[in-house]
Amino acid sequence: MSTTSRAGAPAPAAEPIEPGLYPSLTAEAYHGDRRSLSSSGARKILDACPAVYRYEQDHPQPPKKTFDIGHAAHREVLGDGPELVVIDAPRWDTKDIKADVAAARDAGAVPLKRHEYDQVQEMAAAIRREPAATALFAHGSGRPEVSGFWADQPTGVIRRVRFDWLPDRGPGRLIIPDYKTCVSADPVDLEKAMATYGYHQQADWYEDAARALELGDDDTVMVFVCQEKTPPYVVTVFQPTAVAMQIAAAKNRRALEVFAECTDTGVWPPYAADVVPLSLPPWAEARDTEEYL
Repeated sequence: MSTTSRAGAPAPAAEPIEPGLYPSLTAEAYHGDRRSLSSSGARKILDACPAVYRYEQDHPQPPKKTFDIGHAAHREVLGDGPELVVIDAPRWDTKDIKADVAAARDAGAVPLKRHEYDQVQEMAAAIRREPAATALFAHGSGRPEVSGFWADQPTGVIRRVRFDWLPDRGPGRLIIPDYKTCVSADPVDLEKAMATYGYHQQADWYEDAARALELGDDDTVMVFVCQEKTPPYVVTVFQPTAVAMQIAAAKNRRALEVFAECTDTGVWPPYAADVVPLSLPPWAEARDTEEYL
């Protein structure tokens, strides 16, 4: 059920995945389910436009070096994910090394330079020294990379989620952690990152999933374990505020409605269908008005 394809080629259609919980579904099968909508897809629909969302779903891009450290750190912290392959060479721009890198990627692995591999080992060690993070990702307390699918009641859209870590259900509140690597774990910078990347929307989506799949109840909460990618690999754990979550729920609902309409009509509109009047940015308008008018 893979959707791997060359860049620019439409992804082959895969059989739809039925609602339910899937502890061992491959990442390729999860991402290849075009009938369902994920949290990242919902954000793409709103932050870009439906046309861009549909194109990216139909034309999956090859792995990017930019994400290798994050993927590798996920594997070391969560204990699941693609194999890490160290390509120990001083240069990666030779023909032979490029072939080795390509072969690793074709096999679904993450190729790393020696210092990058050492970096993710140090990141994982730093996580294990943080009491809050250690408790959230405690070995034997849950399962990594668990996928879930459920039907959205108002729209009928099949929604999907892939938990970084799904804790075993026990007494008390269900707390779902999500691990993210970042440039800065300073709370001020994480607020900006939440606005840019929609982490609050992800939290609302995942909490909805937990309730719909009967994993948790109304007290279920999602928290983000954010770790810097440079020494000393500082960790900050944060939870979006109630206001942020209200906004997230409204945005996710809008995205679901747009997705449902586009699916029903087969029309995935661009940013604007008509001629759009555009003004100068306020700063440019003020500058040029003073100078020329």
